This record gives sequence, structure tokens and C-alpha cells, in this order.
Amino acid sequence: MATTAQSKAEIIKQKSVKYNLQSWSKQGGLNPIAVEKAEGIYYWDYDGNRYSDMSAQLVNLNLGHGNKEIVEAIKEQADQYCYMGPSFAVESRADLAEMVIGLMPDNFGKVFFTNAGADANENAIKMARMFTGRKKVFSRYRSYHGSTFGAGNLTGEPRRYPLEPGIPGFVKFFDPYLYREQIQFESEQAAAAYYVAKLREQICYEGPDSIAAIVLETITGSNGVIIPPDGYLQGVRKICDEFGIMMICDEVMAGFGRTGKMFAFEHWDIKPDIVTFAKGVTCGYVQLGGVAVSKEIAAYFDDHFLSCGLTYSGHPLACAAGVACVRYYGEHNILENVNKVGKVLGEELEAMKAKHACVGDVRYIGLFAAIELVKDKASREPLVSYGGDPKGVMGKIVGMLKEKRFMTYSHENMVLVCPPLIITEEQIREELAKMDEVLGTVDKEML
Repeated sequence: MATTAQSKAEIIKQKSVKYNLQSWSKQGGLNPIAVEKAEGIYYWDYDGNRYSDMSAQLVNLNLGHGNKEIVEAIKEQADQYCYMGPSFAVESRADLAEMVIGLMPDNFGKVFFTNAGADANENAIKMARMFTGRKKVFSRYRSYHGSTFGAGNLTGEPRRYPLEPGIPGFVKFFDPYLYREQIQFESEQAAAAYYVAKLREQICYEGPDSIAAIVLETITGSNGVIIPPDGYLQGVRKICDEFGIMMICDEVMAGFGRTGKMFAFEHWDIKPDIVTFAKGVTCGYVQLGGVAVSKEIAAYFDDHFLSCGLTYSGHPLACAAGVACVRYYGEHNILENVNKVGKVLGEELEAMKAKHACVGDVRYIGLFAAIELVKDKASREPLVSYGGDPKGVMGKIVGMLKEKRFMTYSHENMVLVCPPLIITEEQIREELAKMDEVLGTVDKEML
């Protein structure tokens, strides 16, 4: 007797809840969607309900579901062979490394591939410490760099707490968050100068000769799409040059077209020393991350032992997917679409900010956006307190969006809007109309 779609979905959900531990969740009462198929910006459950993927899963599915060019590249590699260790010369691995370096500034030389973003950041700080001979690493409070032990110590927000007391030598500082700042700056440049000066002062007190690296999400991601004021990243670059500190840009979320440029640091015309990436390099079709390093760092390891190694570093299937993705970005003018549709996204979000009492701020660049929800626009009091949401307010809002098949996630008092980069103007307007309706309900029932 054939299994019906409904019973199959129930079997899948029951097994999932019984045997899988789901990340970032209390395990009791979970009710995951059993997904039957996916294509473009949509996926469907076994009852035929269509959901719009407005967070590109975990802000990684840049080219959407079911991209046949990526799938075919994986199949071709699988037909040749599925795996060769990192010490072998593999065509897809060599091609992708060349392509990645070709996308980087002219001071970059080589790539070390990893499995994802967290271990990219782990290996980046290892390389910076080996290269400089120093131990301390600076990162920001409003940051997320991964949840493994090293990346979790880089992380500044509450997801680092289970790792504490943590590793000595990890130092935190605040990034420019002008919406929440008590000081009213006369310009972005003035704000940037203030934050850069405070960072430099802290570095002097920590001992510049002890600091290996400053690690920054070029644009703070899940913690609110916080876009640095003009002059800030340039100022950090100058500090790094002054003291011989490595500037590491975490482009795991912002990289590969998300912001309208291939990498977010390009908006400020800076050249980092190290860039970490993942997510959009393969769009989740096979997991892959990487650490791109300057020519100077690459040359250092010609004569010094590189104490980094992963069994699946530069997995051939992942690299084949990466080659297909990077080609697709260029051949299908994805950056052009991001900038065109991103303009519509920005206009719609600004209209919501003007219309809704619950919207304190909207921040967006390309197709990377967050809506910050507040109890009161004048006081800017967050809709939920920092570090917790005991009444589950944000969960209810995400749930209301889910009822309209608008799928995304929230963090603190922010709702993320980060759809696949292939989304059309028509699709973005259709989906944001759902957001508009939900925000109207928040105005009436939650303030």
C-alpha cells in the first residue's frame, strides 16, 4: 500500500523530532515543516503549501533552490570521483581557489578551504597568530562568527555564553551602532572618527605588540545588519597598518553578492589582510568555507609550517559547486539584479518605517536588510529586551509571517529580510506586502 503524502510528512516529522537535536532551540514542542520540494525562492510542504524563502535559509542560499547548473557540476564531479584529500591537486579545488583570488583585491595570494564559516574564522585567527607571533585577538560585541570554541570566543553576543570563561586573549569592543548611540553625531564621518579613536585607545591599553588581529563582520549580520559609517573601516585599516595588526574581514554572510558587490568591504575601498567566507560560495548545495590571505601571509608559509588541517578541506564536490556558483554570479548578472531589486526593497522598507509605529529603524544594503522593532519610536526602546524574549514576542511575529508563508527569522528585536539574490521586483513587492500586514497587527496588538 502506497504511503500518502500526509502520512509521509508525519513520519518524517516524527523521526526528526525523535532523533535530531535542532540547533538554537528548546527541543520540546518542535514542529518542523517537512519539505517535499524546492525551486527558486520557494519551497513546498507535503500538503502543497508554498513558502517564500525570505531569509535564503540561513542567508546562504544566494542563488535559490534547484539551480540546475550547480547540480550538474556536482554530478559531473561525482562521476569523476567524490573525494580526494587536501594534499592532492584536484581540478575543481584549484579552479575555485583561482576564481576566489581573482575576486579579491590585488594584495591577495592564496586560499585555505574549510568546511564552513566557523572553521574559516578558527583558521583565520590561527594564521594571524602564527604570522604575527602575537596572541590577542580583537572582535566586537555585536558579532557572530560561529559557535565552535574558537569562533564562539570571537563571537560577542549571548551565543558565546556557554563557552565562557573561554580562551584568554580574546578582547571585545563595540561597533558603531548609530541608531542606539546616545551621542548625536553631526555626520557619519564624525561618528566613525569617534569609534576609531576609542578602538585605538583600547588597543594602546591592551598593548599593540600583543595583538595579532582585529576581526570584524564587515557588515554586522544577524545582530541587525549594522552598516558601518563611512570612514570607520578605513580608520580600522589605518590602525592595523600603524601597529602591524592583521585586519580580518568576516564575509561569511555579506560576501558573494549579498550587498550588491561581490564582497562588502568593496563598498569602502579597503584591502583586508585576511577574508573569511562560506555560505554564498556554494549557496548551501555542498558545505564549504575558506580563508583568503594576502600574498605576504601566503609567502610567509612558504618557509614556515602551516599548522592547519581538515579532512574535508576543499572537498571536490563542494569546490565543483563553488566553481558553478561563482560562474553563475557573473554570467547571469546577479550583482545587477541585487542592486535593482535592492532599491525596491529599500523603498518598501522606508515606507514601512514611516507607516508603522513598531518600526524604529530599517537598515539595508543590496538584499541584506533588517527591520528593528521598538515599543516607542521616540525613546527607541526595543520591543524585546537585549539578550532575551521571555514572552516570546518575536517568535509570535515570525509565526504570523509563517502563517502568510513568509519565512524568515528574528534575532533580538530584529526581523531579517535577506531573500535569494535571484528574487524579482514583482516577488519582493508581493512578499513585503505580507510583512506590511503583519507589522500592522504588531502596531495594534503588541505595543
